Amino acid sequence: MRLVDVQARLLDLELAVFNTSDASAWLKISRAHASKLLSRLSEAGLLVHLSRGLWAFKDRVELMALPQYLTNPFPSYVSLQSALYQHDMITQIPAVIYAVSIARTKKFVTPLGTISIHHVHPSFFFGYRTTPKGDIKIATPEKALIDFLYFSPAKSKLFRSLPELELPRRFKISEARHMISMIRSQGRRNRVLSLFENLTSNR
Repeated sequence: MRLVDVQARLLDLELAVFNTSDASAWLKISRAHASKLLSRLSEAGLLVHLSRGLWAFKDRVELMALPQYLTNPFPSYVSLQSALYQHDMITQIPAVIYAVSIARTKKFVTPLGTISIHHVHPSFFFGYRTTPKGDIKIATPEKALIDFLYFSPAKSKLFRSLPELELPRRFKISEARHMISMIRSQGRRNRVLSLFENLTSNR
């Protein structure tokens, strides 16, 4: 089967991202054969290899939607610096896409960009909205900030300090405080509350 024919067949899947098993079933070939064909398409620049067994068509996938595909079957949403930037709360464009998930913490370096996943307990996995198209989940302004403060003690030092922060008029202080109250660890809850109060003392 010629690569151009394989690409055409896969385009008929009408999926932005798919796994090797999807391709195998669609092309009616073995998984091993599908894996070899997909690798050849990737080497030819006709397909993007995201992670083990996961592939994408570059012109079909939204960069901000990648976290959901990479943490599947566990859910995730864009947050931290990425969401803060999207909500115009910081002006510095993050070099990577940050996301929160109940999946384990992990960094994915893909041809489309670097995705940094950060784990939270399921009880703290909330506070996001889905875009109108339904393909991207992103933290609310309140949760994006609280998530950032939540991870501030991390050894990676990725969340030690923020560039100049501007809270939007729609930012709800009371809602953010309620989110802080949902943190299970009392020590971390007190730390986040203290950082939050310092940031919002002029509001």
